[in-house]
Amino acid sequence: MKKLLLLIVAVTFAAAPVFAAEFAPSLLKLSAEPVIQYDFDGSDLTIPVDVSGTTAGLIFCVFTRGQAANITSTINGYLGWHQVNKIDTCVYYSTLKSVPIGATSVTWDGKDQDGGTVAAGDYNYYLWAFDNQGTKTLVATHAFPTLCNMFIEKDEDGLPMANPIFYLLNSRWTIGSDPLDDTLLQTSTVSGATGWSFRGDACIDPTDHTMQYSEVTNAESGQGGIVKFKFVPGGDAELQTDWGTDGYSDIVAIPQDNEPGVTSNGDYLYTVDANHHSNDPDADFFIYDMEGTLIDQVDMTEWWSDPDDLEAGGQMNGGPNDMFFRHGYNFLNCHCSCLVQMVDPIGYLDSGDTEDFYLWTNGNGDYVLDHNFEETAQIPWACMDFNVGPYTYTISADDNLFSIVNAYDVGASTFGLLAPDGTGIGYLAVAGETAGWKRGELLLDGNTPFDGMYLDNMATGGSHYEWNADLADGQLYFLGHDSIAGIITNAVSVDEGAPAAFSVAQNSPNPFNPTTSISFNIADAGNVSIDVFNVAGQRVDTLVDEYLSAGSHTVTWDAAGFSAGVYFYTVKSNGFSKTMKMTLLK
Repeated sequence: MKKLLLLIVAVTFAAAPVFAAEFAPSLLKLSAEPVIQYDFDGSDLTIPVDVSGTTAGLIFCVFTRGQAANITSTINGYLGWHQVNKIDTCVYYSTLKSVPIGATSVTWDGKDQDGGTVAAGDYNYYLWAFDNQGTKTLVATHAFPTLCNMFIEKDEDGLPMANPIFYLLNSRWTIGSDPLDDTLLQTSTVSGATGWSFRGDACIDPTDHTMQYSEVTNAESGQGGIVKFKFVPGGDAELQTDWGTDGYSDIVAIPQDNEPGVTSNGDYLYTVDANHHSNDPDADFFIYDMEGTLIDQVDMTEWWSDPDDLEAGGQMNGGPNDMFFRHGYNFLNCHCSCLVQMVDPIGYLDSGDTEDFYLWTNGNGDYVLDHNFEETAQIPWACMDFNVGPYTYTISADDNLFSIVNAYDVGASTFGLLAPDGTGIGYLAVAGETAGWKRGELLLDGNTPFDGMYLDNMATGGSHYEWNADLADGQLYFLGHDSIAGIITNAVSVDEGAPAAFSVAQNSPNPFNPTTSISFNIADAGNVSIDVFNVAGQRVDTLVDEYLSAGSHTVTWDAAGFSAGVYFYTVKSNGFSKTMKMTLLK
């Protein structure tokens, strides 16, 4: 069944006035019961939700639960737009519901997206939200999201950073700094050997933030690879000649179009080539070890190259030329293609089967991020075509693997939203958005005091075809965002049986003074620890350190003796760990 294009537009101004001060945004936070009982009897299920910090545009989704292993690679939907493999899949998603701060609810009638009755059982539910009614808050005057921006969310010990770092190849901005004080911008002069050019996003070493990896290509030789530099604030970046071969990884054949850059999980480095100006099929994903040795590569031309599109008047190749990393997965997209993908390089390395590399693909057919879908299209449904919108320069994903892809030239939209299995939910718009140019949006979602959506205001410069750089607002802005997950089950009593997985709920109330409750579920009996940390990463209290039975538990933190501010709590059990943020008011 074709899905209708979901275009949701708000109507108020997009950017708030600013005054010199440290950046301290109001965070959008959602909370709801982590486990919900439902009889699947055709009645309406109403889920109470609390919204704090900012107003919200709220979307509710229902997914299969524990079925990933039974879902082999499948292509379905109109024009075969959706490929999924070994992941739980979307059963239902709602339209956007605009809600104020405070108590609200979502309602589900127990039916799937096509109106069929959903069978009784266990399901995952998600609540995803962004502030579609409020105004953007200025973060920094010097930079905006592009193909070459990323965040450092975790410190070198893997804990949430009190002040995340927004960085490019040659500059870094500490989030929380005075947006108007450009002297706080750290820069390091990065230069390569003669003939070598830097490409795409840099990647910070997760265990040593002074080190970064960058993709480089050589136009004359048609080769490329990765280099390792030390970032030197106020000086020249230092090539690490003891890494790889004189600072360069193994060299591979790479064409000369803009490439995605580098990502890493701490054990491997990943990069991709892309050649959307070539008429020869070309798209490869490269996997290096942390010493710069090429371990493996995946030929992706089955997805990113299309001779039929070339013959029809489009291009042979559609990228990818942007890449985002979250929870071991790489998200791929390109402005010159309709494709968006989530791939699993570790799953591929473990099995040796290329099929295990692709978890989901969203292509032409669902009217979200599609190319040439209009009845007036000169090349109907051609995916590989960089001459038409929507233009989609960046992709980013949150902690629950919802991904947003900036999109313009499709009406007054800001981004297309995709569910954790790649289902196209629709186009969404920031308040007051226009159809003008957009360079990108990034999601900071690492349980830091600054989690949210970071985006540009470049639409002030006009459309893709009538661009006026003098009018473009090239600053970085913040907007509230959050998503949470839970379980819907037909179990007679959710308290009597062990849940199917480890889960931790947002503390409630939040913010609080002076007590708050932390609820969590453990699938198996075992030792559980709950520690509280301040924003500096120092442990300030231990709430639990004991053996607990499987099931649902709740503990209370009495913070009467602590100062007001942001704290983090980490729940650990049986190899699982979850860190969440809470705010103490006095």
